[in-house]
Amino acid sequence: MPFGILEDNLLEDIPGTANLNDQNDAATLYAHLPPGMLKHGKGRNSHIILVPQPSDDPNDPLNWPQWKKDGILFIVGMSAAVVGAFGPMLSPGFVGIAAEFNISVNELSQTTSWLTLTIGLSLVVMNPLAKMYGKRPMYIFAISIMFASCIWGGSSTSFKSLLGSRIFSGFGMAPYEVLVQCTLNDMYFVHEKGTRVAIWNLFLLCGISGGSLISGYIIQDLGWKWTFWICAIFFGVLMIAVVFLVPETSYTRPEINVPAESQLQREKLDSEHVEKAEDSQVESGLYYAGGDAPKIGYLKSLRVYTGTYSNAPLLRIIARTMVIFFYPAVLWAFLMYGTTVTWIVAFSVVNASIFTIEPYNFSVSQTGLVGLSPFVLVIIGELISGPLNDYCCVYLAKRNKGIYESEFRLVLVVPVMILGAVGFFGFGASVHYQTHWAGPVLTYGIANMSLSFASGCVFGYVMDSHPKLSEEAFVAINLRNLLTFGLTYFINDWINDEGVLFVFCILGMLFLVVCLLTIPLWIFGKKARSWIARNQWLNKFMSDE
Repeated sequence: MPFGILEDNLLEDIPGTANLNDQNDAATLYAHLPPGMLKHGKGRNSHIILVPQPSDDPNDPLNWPQWKKDGILFIVGMSAAVVGAFGPMLSPGFVGIAAEFNISVNELSQTTSWLTLTIGLSLVVMNPLAKMYGKRPMYIFAISIMFASCIWGGSSTSFKSLLGSRIFSGFGMAPYEVLVQCTLNDMYFVHEKGTRVAIWNLFLLCGISGGSLISGYIIQDLGWKWTFWICAIFFGVLMIAVVFLVPETSYTRPEINVPAESQLQREKLDSEHVEKAEDSQVESGLYYAGGDAPKIGYLKSLRVYTGTYSNAPLLRIIARTMVIFFYPAVLWAFLMYGTTVTWIVAFSVVNASIFTIEPYNFSVSQTGLVGLSPFVLVIIGELISGPLNDYCCVYLAKRNKGIYESEFRLVLVVPVMILGAVGFFGFGASVHYQTHWAGPVLTYGIANMSLSFASGCVFGYVMDSHPKLSEEAFVAINLRNLLTFGLTYFINDWINDEGVLFVFCILGMLFLVVCLLTIPLWIFGKKARSWIARNQWLNKFMSDE
């Protein structure tokens, strides 16, 4: 019972529990293979067993050159950043835009609400389509929708047209909620993935927090329609980049098998004979499949459709999102990530109606500058949270005789709870008591900083607990868009009726309640992981066969 986590003796290898004395996850994943024959990294990583093990196929994304992988990461990461900025970009000008259309600020803010609802609903279909037919078609579809919706939004002359363009754009934003993480899983080994996930998260969070920072000046100097036109320029360039520089990363990797006649011979090989073993693979029978596959040329790699990547029916893939939603780890992640993100989105919806009136009287550009606080604090949070997360896990594993439990990721909920409480309660109090503008601006940034810690904690725990179902889990977690829709739809009217202090105190208390749900998850999480792994019906239903 390490640190209060209840033990489980019904399953030997529980997903999410690992012995850190074994190199990476290789001991568990490739226990049936002779260690001397496993592929290792290169250069300073030559001591690391590659997880997952790449095939010998030159078309295997794991075998692509590093510049190609990182180039793809930059393009899809940059696309995610612009998508992130697109969501809240109108918020600094809500008061002026509402007056132009002769509607209330709350009615205008509902464009963001309907946008998030579209994202949440379309995710349920788009991710299964990506799992079945590959990610490249979805990327091209998504970036094309974003380009078209920006042209539509920039040409809008009525509120209904503007609302229609925002709803339409939700179909383009949805894939970037999930697919980027899945693309990283396709291309990078375990020892490379942490840094790349942090880079992607930095792209996304800086886009979200930096969008209003830039759009405030655009709206004030050029008009709100130019936020759409400038985004259209970005999406146009990125659309060309996606079409010509982002090939399909989905890949059906064959199992690594040892021929029966050479099994005994291979078992005698050890790490001292790696080079000799690799040189004699053809001599002793095919070990890694795909070595004779011809390399796909550049023009052929531009195909939009490259086949199917799952044997499961599409409806079952869709249904799996609903099933995994009720896994304890995923349900907790939905609540934890959902409340944190949703409450933070609420800030962007109400900022214009708070900072453009007494006592602050900010201009549109100054309202946009409020985004500088979360922009800076999110970067600081990312720089701290990643190393702190890894340090806590390694420290606790050492104290636990080298045994790592995925619940060790949950330690980061402590700073999430502290930062979130300061942010939500502090923002409501500072606005209510009309403190200096630094009060609400700083607490707004601190609340965003809590998301930097929450994202690493949430996604790290889910990926460790259910590594083979991470895509379905990400979709289930991002159903939080339905929660976001509900709050942003009425929050301005709620604040008008009850006041900022009351609203943000309620949000703060709900946030703390969700954080406290981490305690039972810490205690019973390992038992839950074991039960799910032992459930034969779930294993069959959630497989791709």
